[in-house]
Amino acid sequence: MFGREHTDREYEHELRQLREQLLVMGSRVESIIGESIKALMERDTVVAERTIAADKVVDRMEVELDGLCLQILARRQPVASDLRFITLVLKVVTDLERIADLGVNICERVLELNAEPQLKPYVDLPHMGREVQSMLREVLDAFVAKDAERARKIIEKDVVVDALYGQVFRELLTFMMEDAHNVYRATRLQSIAKYLERMADHTTNLAEMVIFMVDGQDVRHLSSRETPAGSNDGN
Repeated sequence: MFGREHTDREYEHELRQLREQLLVMGSRVESIIGESIKALMERDTVVAERTIAADKVVDRMEVELDGLCLQILARRQPVASDLRFITLVLKVVTDLERIADLGVNICERVLELNAEPQLKPYVDLPHMGREVQSMLREVLDAFVAKDAERARKIIEKDVVVDALYGQVFRELLTFMMEDAHNVYRATRLQSIAKYLERMADHTTNLAEMVIFMVDGQDVRHLSSRETPAGSNDGN
């Protein structure tokens, strides 16, 4: 009996370690989003280069978490909710790593933009960045709290980011049509807006995984305009 209790404690420790490392990785990724926007707003090449280098830490954490998941699966052969949690972690780390890569992409465009005069004051881009950061922070909190309702609200926020992206795209298109000399800078700003929009999509994926982990409900193929079951109609 003592041996069984000892094994159970080890298993619980491994699951707790997995959860904690995932949150640390999520915090790193959230920081990369913030730093990439800071680099853009302040035209700070040093911050951009530092953020690009920080991505290597996230890459390493992805590999470590993948290894820990596979180790637990092989040694413990988990079932039911534990199995669902561990297999979802394998997917979550992939989305987190891709969000970090998009932060690197933003910083690469910042380095290019810093070699040119600023095209315009940035309003919607930092707004998009704040929204994406907030979504990621909320989804990590929902994950820890196993709060499916909170995750559903995060999915609804993706519409806000999409609308901001459309607004940025239209404004930059106007700049390009007015003067061909604006094309180089405008296309790079458009790319940054697209990276942020894709970050929001990956964060939405994470929210969908939280819902599946908690409720066992797969909402991946619901339309972005369709309200997931169990949530309010918004009226």
